[in-house]
Amino acid sequence: MRSANVTRTTKETDVAVAVNLDGTGASAIETGIGFFDHMLDLLARHSRIDITVKAKGDLHIDHHHTTEDVGIALGQAVKQALGDMKGITRYADVHVPMDEALTRVAIDISGRPFLVFKAEFGRDKVGAFDTELVREWFQAFAINAGVTLHVETLYGANDHHIAESCFKGLARALRAAVAIDARAAGEVPSTKGRLGG
Repeated sequence: MRSANVTRTTKETDVAVAVNLDGTGASAIETGIGFFDHMLDLLARHSRIDITVKAKGDLHIDHHHTTEDVGIALGQAVKQALGDMKGITRYADVHVPMDEALTRVAIDISGRPFLVFKAEFGRDKVGAFDTELVREWFQAFAINAGVTLHVETLYGANDHHIAESCFKGLARALRAAVAIDARAAGEVPSTKGRLGG
């Protein structure tokens, strides 16, 4: 099983994450941030990656530290679960509509972390969640998972739908990219013979 457990404890947060890349999309998410829990739940469901997140953070200040640290821990867990990355599909891209919003996501499980994020939000918040934290989470995840990730909302009007299409897009791209390619089983998908660095 390609699985991993990561804990991250700082003066600001206490985060425990578990992932199983070969799961069914089961999730158990508790961050104390309702909208964020919703995004992580659909990330699990649509990626078919089992995800458990238990996070306690300084929510009396704001949601930034908790959101970022969950992204860090989840990214690290995905990277650990991928192991030597032999046999993975590596690349994937998808367009995900959410009502009036459409987001394109492309991923390369390259070992070379990079994020391009282009999504504009009309409001500062969705519920109590700061919309600027959507990008912060994607940044933390991409850097710590060691993936090249491009996320671009092509159009949309409803901020909830824009955020949801970003997370669902990542989910569907991850689902395809981490899948084992039967024709390349046991091979690292790189002419270099290794990924990263």
